[in-house]
Amino acid sequence: MRIATWNVNSITARLPRLMAWLESTGTDVLCIQETKCSAEQFPHDELRELGYEAAVNCNGRWNGVALLSKVGLADVVTGLPGGPDYDGVQEPRAIAATCGPARVWSVYVPNGREVDHAHYAYKLHWFEALKTAIAEDAAGSRPFAVLGDYNVAPTDDDVWDPEVFVGATHVTPAERAALAALREAGLSDVVPRPLKYDHPYTYWDYRQLAFPKNKGMRIDLVYGNEPFAKAVSDAYVDREERKGKGASDHAPVVVDLEV
Repeated sequence: MRIATWNVNSITARLPRLMAWLESTGTDVLCIQETKCSAEQFPHDELRELGYEAAVNCNGRWNGVALLSKVGLADVVTGLPGGPDYDGVQEPRAIAATCGPARVWSVYVPNGREVDHAHYAYKLHWFEALKTAIAEDAAGSRPFAVLGDYNVAPTDDDVWDPEVFVGATHVTPAERAALAALREAGLSDVVPRPLKYDHPYTYWDYRQLAFPKNKGMRIDLVYGNEPFAKAVSDAYVDREERKGKGASDHAPVVVDLEV
């Protein structure tokens, strides 16, 4: 079984590349973030032609998550149970489903913006709600994983230059403590191998030639419980998909399971 996560940064803009990638990789389950579309705009018909059914949580211009599956979608949960609101609404940042033998979440963790911004406090509250929501599945005997854009680099090794990020979000002790709390709930970090260079970065800014200079970050993560982690036969960052015209600023993270 092949499962992947990818922040596509607009499914409308990335649809031709997404379709080609799905066909070439034979991915069974894909967790998508930043759909940037409404539920009505989501390309169900095109994806159905490739054999995928989709569960979506998206409501317009920003954010949005989805799950694509060739192996079934059951017990879908749309949204983060008990999750906090921002500006009076719960943003579309989480969706879960059972896909064949595995239970998976696709998550797009709030960015946080700046450390003294209200969005940063919202981010930390969101992590707390996520830990509560996944606790039962994380402790279960079924393969389970939370995949997505976490907007946190777990360690200094996961950013191209730690000095550049001093005082910024994505690397603060509180954010990293939130990741540690998820691991304490029974999840481990499935670290992918890079296809090039030493570090498996998953995101490179569009500006200042960050990608060709490999000035990246590892913020797209796969956190799996023990049955999931034991089933992993390979994991890699598909860096090739970050190349060329019309690419997302994130690369897919692909995990192969023997289940």
